[in-house]
Amino acid sequence: MTSRGYTNEEGGLINNFAVEPKIYVDEKQQFGFNKYAEQLNGRLAMIGFISAVVLELATGHGVVGFLTNL
Repeated sequence: MTSRGYTNEEGGLINNFAVEPKIYVDEKQQFGFNKYAEQLNGRLAMIGFISAVVLELATGHGVVGFLTNL
């Protein structure tokens, strides 16, 4: 018995993982400024900023001070 994206097994248990989602693949290649590139750049910038803050908190020096003291 199937309804609303799940099935009932023989023992009456609900199997929520029986229906696989439809997969969408965009075949065209995208170059330049597009939504994916901007999201990736934003996420990498956030990771870099947080890493710089953590480095400063851990060492007591900023990024430039840390690199000059190596």
